[in-house]
Amino acid sequence: MKTAFTRLVGVRHPIVQTGMGWVAGPRLVSATANAGALGILASATMTLDRLRDAVREVRSRTDAPFGVNLRADAGDAGDRVRLVIDEGVRVASFALAPSAELIGELKEAGVVVIPSVGARRHAEKVAAWGVDAVIVQGGEGGGHTGDVATTVLLPQVVDAVDIPVVAAGGFFDGRGLVAALAYGAAGVAMGTRFLLTSDSTVPDAVKARYLAATVKDVTVTRAVDGLPHRMLRTDLVRALENSGRAKSLWQAARRAAGFRGLSGLTWRQLVHDGLAMRHGKDLTWSQVLLAANTPMLLKSAMVDGRTDLGVMASGQVAGVIDDLPSCAELVERIVKEAEDVLQGLKDLG
Repeated sequence: MKTAFTRLVGVRHPIVQTGMGWVAGPRLVSATANAGALGILASATMTLDRLRDAVREVRSRTDAPFGVNLRADAGDAGDRVRLVIDEGVRVASFALAPSAELIGELKEAGVVVIPSVGARRHAEKVAAWGVDAVIVQGGEGGGHTGDVATTVLLPQVVDAVDIPVVAAGGFFDGRGLVAALAYGAAGVAMGTRFLLTSDSTVPDAVKARYLAATVKDVTVTRAVDGLPHRMLRTDLVRALENSGRAKSLWQAARRAAGFRGLSGLTWRQLVHDGLAMRHGKDLTWSQVLLAANTPMLLKSAMVDGRTDLGVMASGQVAGVIDDLPSCAELVERIVKEAEDVLQGLKDLG
């Protein structure tokens, strides 16, 4: 199934595994790449040295193209961009819009630049700066998200830019891939669906919580860090949503104390990082502390299996997923189902 996206990045199928922190490591990325889709390594939770090792580990497991997701606002973003270039990584993706300078440096080196966007105006801006493609995520997607559904946002972006558009938010099967193509997208990106595979390193007990979730168990809350965040409704989320400001601050401080040792940050650094993540929002002090600890809250669930202490970012599709295929089985199934749907549409004519 060839599209403008597969031709751009050199993969066999128009499917992307997104760069989920603590989830999209070398094993998942290489399994995705070997299945013919684009695997994206999550680097925000890695040191520079660990990122280099992870890129080389992926390279040792596959000859297929893969990508690295970068934080454009990281203090060492320039060093990470140079690492991506030096290591010959095919794709650089960004959760936030990179600067025109970073885009230019990557493109000059032949790296394909694909930022994620959540609004038409953001797509227009980065397209004008010269990016090669965009991933557009609708409100159904997991993690920090917007409030416009993919079915409304996607056609807006497709009509606004002349570069390949990859659709994210609400995709998990071949029917969704065909629907995205019909809207004019050149592929789909999925996070939760790849998290729930046998190649994902997320603990089995955590996967079981996702599989048991219904659509109503997936919520959007501002209680964690002040920004709309789609996740499973856990005891942590309920406690934060039901607490008053003073109690929330006490709970956040207590959790921050526990996570501070894991992160290696001082209290001053925690508060500084939390304030930097406000992005102009009016956050309470509890949200400032939790914003600084969000990566560690994710780690508690996705690595340590502590669903009682951690955040479980999730797309709404968690409520309709009930199995754990390998990446190869998943990609093959999606492509086969998409081909069957397309053939069925032809037969109707």
